[in-house]
Amino acid sequence: MAVAVAVLRHLAPLGPRIPPHGCAGGRLLQHRRGLRLSAAAAIQVTVRDALNQALDEELERDERVFLLGEEVAQYDGAYKISRGLWKKYGDKRVIDTPISEMGFAGIAVGAAMAGLRPVCEFMTFNFSMQAIDQVINSAAKTCYMSAGLIGVPIVFRGPNGASAGVAAQHSQCFAAWYGHCPGLKVVSPWSAEDAKGLLKAAIRDDNPVVMLENELLYGVPFEMSEQAQSKDFVIPIGKAKIEKQGTHITLVSHSRLVGHCLEAASVLAKEGVECEVINMRTIRPMDIEAVEASIMKTNHLITVEGGWPQFGVGAEICARIMEGPAFNYLDAPAVRVTGTDVPMPYAKNLEDNSVPQVKDIIFAVKKVLNV
Repeated sequence: MAVAVAVLRHLAPLGPRIPPHGCAGGRLLQHRRGLRLSAAAAIQVTVRDALNQALDEELERDERVFLLGEEVAQYDGAYKISRGLWKKYGDKRVIDTPISEMGFAGIAVGAAMAGLRPVCEFMTFNFSMQAIDQVINSAAKTCYMSAGLIGVPIVFRGPNGASAGVAAQHSQCFAAWYGHCPGLKVVSPWSAEDAKGLLKAAIRDDNPVVMLENELLYGVPFEMSEQAQSKDFVIPIGKAKIEKQGTHITLVSHSRLVGHCLEAASVLAKEGVECEVINMRTIRPMDIEAVEASIMKTNHLITVEGGWPQFGVGAEICARIMEGPAFNYLDAPAVRVTGTDVPMPYAKNLEDNSVPQVKDIIFAVKKVLNV
């Protein structure tokens, strides 16, 4: 089934290749003509290409790093994330596996225990349920159970959460599932810079990291700064980012819904409401201090996520705020905007009503602020 899903859904147009950084001949010509050199401009990079760039750089940097998963090698990946890597690094570094998540996740965990640094791709995190014993009992708990003697430097990565038209078994968000488990680090990128910086940090981390990407973001271009184009660029795990400053209300989100929050904030700004938008980036360990600092400024909080409401990421954020110093700064109850508490429907109109939309965020903001 996994192969059929990939073939039918993911023969997407490839994003633009990242141009080489700088040009020695051009710089020399500028120097001879007496022209002033300016800093390299930011470039547009899709999330797909940012992930590909991160994998390429880490495979080149550390010979212990390898990638394995279904169709990641000769087919260039179901989502073309690993495009060109098999041809460049060969069968020992980029490995096609059988359709057996439990099997190849176990191989990857054993390789990590033996000193390698595997990147294990799930075609979708819905399929990671087939391998959850390896992820939780083998990867997450081994360092603790061995008193720190056995490390498991592994990355589990792939698309997570709702896509489009793929129904209940391919649309679930697992941020709360994996964020619940001690021993794991869990990251959830939104932009191309997030994707590159967090994946590189995850590969270099000595602990198991779950990286929850979003299929609908793969083909989306984002501006990538000159700093992020460097091979040394990493984003620290556990640090949120303020995507937009504001004074009236704090919107906290992760993954694709960060973009929805920014769209809502843009609409509300025209009505005089200034939203502060926080991109969590990391689910575990959670940067609750960034959220607290924002609440102390705005006095209002809304969490936005695509997952189900019960025991979700937003529920955890609200609980931590209630238990901490920022609670006394709230002028109204915190509100959660979440996916609907049902398995994802297949029909488009029902699907649209099951995941948060920009209008839902705007409605929640106006309700909290009573405007």
